[in-house]
Amino acid sequence: MKVHGRHYRTLWPGADGASLEIIDQTRLPHEFAVARLGSLDEVAHAIRTMRVRGAPLIGAAAAYGLCLALRADPSDAALRAAGAALLATRPTAVNLRWAIERMTAWLKPLRTEERAAAAFLRAAEICDEDVAINRGIGDAGLPLIRAAAARKPPGAAVNVLTHCNAGWLATVDVGTATAPIYGAHDAGVKIHVWVDETRPRNQGASLTAWELLNHGVAHTVISDNAGGHLMQHGEVDMVIVGTDRTTAAADVCNKIGTYLKALAARDNGVPFYAAVPSPSIDWRVRDGVREIPIENRPAREVTHIAGRLPDGGVATVALTPEGSAAANPAFDVTPARLVTGLITERGVADASEAGLRRLFPERAGQHRPV
Repeated sequence: MKVHGRHYRTLWPGADGASLEIIDQTRLPHEFAVARLGSLDEVAHAIRTMRVRGAPLIGAAAAYGLCLALRADPSDAALRAAGAALLATRPTAVNLRWAIERMTAWLKPLRTEERAAAAFLRAAEICDEDVAINRGIGDAGLPLIRAAAARKPPGAAVNVLTHCNAGWLATVDVGTATAPIYGAHDAGVKIHVWVDETRPRNQGASLTAWELLNHGVAHTVISDNAGGHLMQHGEVDMVIVGTDRTTAAADVCNKIGTYLKALAARDNGVPFYAAVPSPSIDWRVRDGVREIPIENRPAREVTHIAGRLPDGGVATVALTPEGSAAANPAFDVTPARLVTGLITERGVADASEAGLRRLFPERAGQHRPV
């Protein structure tokens, strides 16, 4: 995507061959800043503190974290330790495990002196694959938006509601839930996006709105609780969300609040789609509510908020009474029965185990009971 007329990915290897450069998402939308990460510990910290976030991007960052670890120590023990350290950063998004397992399988057979250079090549391939997958999701989802446009009065915009940030900033480039939106906009389809603010970290208001603004896509930021009202009044034509992990039976785990949007969509007959890159499918589990670990993040994300002051400075302020307890589950699970379809790079699947097997027949039978 472009920022101020220049193309960026969300991360890239440093020119020195010994670092990773990232767009620091904790500084957006008020400041666009690039940060340099020079070690495994710095990459792990960036993932944990959400300087990089979004399931596909976490996987890509973890791949480069292994690269930096192997530059310092290419031994088997170091490879195992680096993988364990990265896995501990965020428990819910399955792309993290996918990338680490994939990198480890590639690197273990190599001689230790070959590993660091090979790791950087493999991490770059993971990034390129992510971009290709997201473009495929855009191609698969665009006909859904075109069909919705055909049902609208002439000149009316297709209204899409999305939740959290499943855009360019959550991936290496293009995005997942935003890929069909950008595709429709670029193809001349009139489109408007309702952007959930997505408390408590406000990734919708801070990141998705910033992305759409830079790309020129019409959008309106709304409070998280406004979606159902808009659906009741016919103001939403479809919902498209991302996923941090989707089960083999098509349960969708995504940012907290997604489940409530799915319930409102079902009650109002609004199609509810999840954009699902294949590395986000966890073929080992079926029951998302019971089997997916839900990350509980710090209470301070609920009790405090950051914003820009009239003088241009950014400050963090308290929202709640001092001494009030706060809980912060970061994700919820939307059961497959509430999902209209899964938009993947191979096409749109029915939200069912059979639907996923139709598009990914090579992955059938990989579930492992808990």
